[in-house]
Amino acid sequence: MGERRRKHWGWGYEDEQPGADELRAAAAGLADHLGFGEREPERAVPLEAVELPPPRLETPYARDTWSRAAHAQGRSYLDVVRGRRGEFPHPPDGVAYPTSEDELRGVLAWCAEHEVAVVPVGGGTSVVGGIDGVPGAGHAGVVSVNLRALDRVLEVDPVSRAARIQAGATGPGLERALGEHGLTLRFYPQSFELSTLGGWIATRAGGHFATGPTHVDDLVEGVRAVTLGGEVWESRRLPGSGAGPSPDRLLLGSEGTLAVITEAWVRVLPRPEQREAATVRFASFEAGAEAVREIVQAGMRPANCRLVEAAEAALTFAGDGSAHLLMLGFEGPLPQLDAALALCRRHGGEGEPRASSEWRAAFLRAPYLRDTFAAMGVLSETFETAITWERLPAFVEQVKGAAAAALGAGTVTCRLTHAYPDGAAPYFTVLAPVRLGEEAERWGAVKAAASEAILAAGGTITHHHAVGRDHRPWYDRQRPEPFARALRAVKAELDPRALLNPGVLFDPR
Repeated sequence: MGERRRKHWGWGYEDEQPGADELRAAAAGLADHLGFGEREPERAVPLEAVELPPPRLETPYARDTWSRAAHAQGRSYLDVVRGRRGEFPHPPDGVAYPTSEDELRGVLAWCAEHEVAVVPVGGGTSVVGGIDGVPGAGHAGVVSVNLRALDRVLEVDPVSRAARIQAGATGPGLERALGEHGLTLRFYPQSFELSTLGGWIATRAGGHFATGPTHVDDLVEGVRAVTLGGEVWESRRLPGSGAGPSPDRLLLGSEGTLAVITEAWVRVLPRPEQREAATVRFASFEAGAEAVREIVQAGMRPANCRLVEAAEAALTFAGDGSAHLLMLGFEGPLPQLDAALALCRRHGGEGEPRASSEWRAAFLRAPYLRDTFAAMGVLSETFETAITWERLPAFVEQVKGAAAAALGAGTVTCRLTHAYPDGAAPYFTVLAPVRLGEEAERWGAVKAAASEAILAAGGTITHHHAVGRDHRPWYDRQRPEPFARALRAVKAELDPRALLNPGVLFDPR
């Protein structure tokens, strides 16, 4: 395949990995800043030294070490830790690279004939165990299906402001193509550089825009997918419909378990003509949250409305730790920054203008920083949820307290990433020193404690990171049991041998 090769173990591309001296300098600087972490980072095992178990069966698909390692898992903290050490517990037995829907049908037919599980892979950026090459009971093996060759913008409708785009298109690729028409999808998840439209739809991803159309759900006009049996699942392209349960909504968040998404019609917008931004300082997190609530309930739709705890602002170099910071930004012909700042002042906020692009650049670079943390013995994890406004203050304290108690040494901080008229999405960050070999145990303890606290306090187990395997135990308890039975019935009809991404979302009936 001719694409620029990704790292086989971490974020980004092979040709942009830092050298040993650069990594050592970064680790030393971060250790000074955090007060913990190793100054001599662990060296990553090179690809040529990686030893994978032999394939369980012969396949007509790629079996080279890079293909199997790069598609063996996502890019969560534990994935990066294991990958740096050359550990890939569940490599696929082959990797298929279809360049058309017909070729995809051929892959699915071969896998069905040979009882081989199929794991669709977009950008490979899952942080919840969503693409691990784990076969189900009775399966002969696993084939990962890399869809990134299906990467074109096929059609643009400037009248209705929509575009038909293939599922393998990455954020930068589709934005370049839409930019030729003066348009934008206006969807920027943190994985924007590497993730794909199909992956966004399959995981119900959320972008960094804090209000308005920010979930991919809001942007989808119609979806096309291929079932394991080769049938086309294509919804009618419409601005809205009341015709029964939505076929689009069943594919949104399906995580490759029902069909393989190949393209979609999505809503697009003219590129914004004007941007304004400010940073507002608050003496308390609660006062900042009240200001955010008033902003969104007043009908304003800031593009950025992220409230960051003082401690996290200091850790991420966004502030000096003396105040909680609200990152405010507006786009469009009539920005509302002055009115939003006036509301902030009612809650004691003090605002100052800033460049609107600074925060976005730091946001997109964060996954690269996690690779360095993994090398220097720092546990780095995030988890996100959502809750209604009246429960927010107690909810944040309960979840932070539970995570901190399980963590021991280290820090647990919170920010609000998305705001709705009826609630917000708290996003928690964990940073802590961890000994070599203890990463999985420490991570598991914090993850379980935080997840239990989230569910007990009425939040959702995930706001935009998807379910995967990591969230399955809590997702099983969050969803209504009749709905779980209905999902299993759909799975049994479309995929009776449970070959599509087994173990994710639900177990077969």
